Amino acid sequence: MQKLGTILGNIDLTRDTHVSREFQRFGLYIAEQLNDPAHKSLYIKMAKVYPRQLLEEALSFARDANARNRAAVFMWKLKEIRKLKVDEPKK
Repeated sequence: MQKLGTILGNIDLTRDTHVSREFQRFGLYIAEQLNDPAHKSLYIKMAKVYPRQLLEEALSFARDANARNRAAVFMWKLKEIRKLKVDEPKK
């Protein structure tokens, strides 16, 4: 048995307690990189549903773009990438 003070002393309050899955952390990372915290739940959902490779490619393109609205560039590029992946012939 441990004392309650010892147990409570081990809790790190600076750690984000609402993020329990890796895709949630990646969705928050996307929102931070695009400077779009208002739509962080959308990015979390996308991180859960879409393959990581597609999201990373679109994020890289949006970060490199010299645009005022990087979130719009990210969404556009993701749509283009997904369209190309669907149109590819199956091997």
